[in-house]
Formats: sequence, C-alpha cells, structure tokens
Amino acid sequence: MSGRFDTAATTQAKTDIAQHLQRVGNVVSLICDCSELEYISSSGLRIMLSLAKQYQFFKITELSPEVYQVFEMTGFTKIMKVEKALRKMSVDGCDIIGRGGVGVVYRIDDDTIIKVFREGTSLDEVQTEIRMAKEAFVLGMPTAISFDVVKVGQQYGLVYELLKAETLSSCVSRNPQLIDEFAKKYAQLFRQLHEIEVDPDGQIPNALDLIDKSIVGIGKYFTEDEQQMMRTIIAAIPKGNRLLHCDLQTKNAMVQGEELLLIDMGEVGYGHPIIDLGNSYSAMMSLIGDYKQIIGMDEQLAQQMWMSMIHYYFEGETEDFIQHRIKQIDVVARVRNFTWLSLSDSFPQEVINTCRQEFIHRITDNKGYILDVCKTLDDWTL
Repeated sequence: MSGRFDTAATTQAKTDIAQHLQRVGNVVSLICDCSELEYISSSGLRIMLSLAKQYQFFKITELSPEVYQVFEMTGFTKIMKVEKALRKMSVDGCDIIGRGGVGVVYRIDDDTIIKVFREGTSLDEVQTEIRMAKEAFVLGMPTAISFDVVKVGQQYGLVYELLKAETLSSCVSRNPQLIDEFAKKYAQLFRQLHEIEVDPDGQIPNALDLIDKSIVGIGKYFTEDEQQMMRTIIAAIPKGNRLLHCDLQTKNAMVQGEELLLIDMGEVGYGHPIIDLGNSYSAMMSLIGDYKQIIGMDEQLAQQMWMSMIHYYFEGETEDFIQHRIKQIDVVARVRNFTWLSLSDSFPQEVINTCRQEFIHRITDNKGYILDVCKTLDDWTL
C-alpha cells in the first residue's frame, strides 16, 4: 500500500487487490506492507477488514505513527494484527559487549546498549522476550527493561538504558583481584532468583517444557536414543516453582554501580534451581565453542569465578556436600551442552560435528555414571 488510501482510491484498489490475489492462487497468509501509506479513509479500513475476515493469517505492517493511530482509534488494532514501523538504528562503529546464539549486544553510548537478534528471529519472538522480562521484573528479578524495539538492517533489536553499565565478564577481566567479591554478588543474584516462587498458572513457562522443546529442536542432529537419554536426565530433576533465568552466565549480568541487572530474558522459566545452575555450569565450566567470544573472559578466570560462586551459593555447607551438588549440576549441564543448538538453524557444520563428537564423550560413554547421579537428584529438596 502506498500514498493516500482515500475514498476516491478505494474502488480501484479493491479491484486491483482482488485481481492480484486471484492471480496468486492459493493464499495461506496475507501481509499488507504499509510503509509508504500516508493516509487511510473509512473506505480503506473496510477493505482491510474484509481481507482480515477472508484470510485467517492476516496482518498489517510498517504503519507510520499517524496512520497507526487511525487503526487504534477505530478499534482495528483489537480485531486484526497491526504493527507500527520500527525506528531504524545502526551499530556501525559500536563496540560489541556480548555475543551468543540469540544475537549480539552492542554499546551505543554511555547510557544505552542494544541487543541485535540473529537473522530469522521473528518479531513475536522479540516481543516474547520483552513480555518475559516484564513478568520477571514484577516478580522481583533485577532485570534491565527494554524501552524500544528497533530495526538494525533486516534484524530486530532491543534497546536498553543502562547507565555506564558493563558486563560482569568485563568487570572480572579488568579487576581479577576482585574476583571473590564479584563471585559473591554472582551467587547472591542466583539466590535472589531462587527464593522467588512462581505461580504455575501465570505467564512464566515451565523450564522443563522449554528444555523438552529444545530437545525436539535438535532432533535432526541426534538419534532417538540420544534424545531419549537427554530426556531421562531431565526427567530425574525434581519439580520446582522457583524463578529461573536459564542462561545466567556472566555476560548476561550487567554491572551498574553496585547493582547487577540481567539481560537476555528469552529463556526465563520456573522450576528447580538445578536447571539454572546447570545451564550456567554448561556455559562457564564445560562450554563447547569459542570460550572467549561467548563468555567474554579468559576460560581459567571464568571457571575460577564459577567455582567461587557455587561455594558462596551453598555457604555454610560442608565441602563434601558442595562437591555432591556440583556432580549433580554437572550431569544436568550435559543436556544444555547440546540443546543450545536449538537457538539457531544456521550454526556451521563444524560446530554441529563437534557437538556430535562431544555427545559421545560426555553422555554416551558415561551413561552408567550419569544414571547413578540422576538417582540422587531427589535429595535436593526445596
């Protein structure tokens, strides 16, 4: 759609649209790109309504604020999917402060960062992350809330206001002499989340369901028996209702003054804390991939950080008790070592081959040990 969709134009437009759709044939979904639409009359709105009734999957995109207001005031935004045009931003020349399977985080200026999602991420997926961040924030998770969805080229981005904030990875790298202090804050962050109880009937999803969905998502890389082994590990995890970030490695925690704020909220769920700790162990202690690029600091330093953190997390317990818990966390982490492949369909074949080899080494060859540890998981009561 372009120009002025006024009363005079609607008669011809209605004919043109009908002829075009007839030529196309079997239409499953219909999107009206209105990036060049300047005005729409009530006659134009009626054509849009007719199309929305005709096609089950129908949406209008790229509306200017002025035209969007017409749809909103007339109530059309409640009966069909209508999307505003997003502000366009560039990250040219910006420093990268984080990189992962979901996207890349850039520093725009002292006050602002932007998370640019990988190609192929839908607007619905971006909005899900925003919704989960808000839900978690209301429950008490110290979360950086995005204030704008933007386009960076053909990709979506989330803009956050974080005043002079930097990642926990960066802070530890710059100040290794303070690693114990940072580890203590890192542990406090985990404990803060895991003290929050989540209503299973609310908006936060069950983390076990998300893991099972991820196992389905990597089915093209692993045999049915291998998938079943991962499900066996997950099935041994006790039920829980605690708030989980599910990707709380040190690059997803931003240090702003004395406060730690979380970003990357796309995997937030509820369940047993071992899921959260296992996912962080997978990233910090047993990562498959470019460690420096993904975690943002030296591997040895990061592993020292995690081990110090887990001792603060279980502060007051005996060393034997902590080592027992680490064994359990390690076994659960072996599932996350591979389910992260579900985050994208565009990982290089070399990465997939490495994961296939590591699966044999970490899970297949240690099946007996893993099953024995799984039998102990029910001793971790909440």
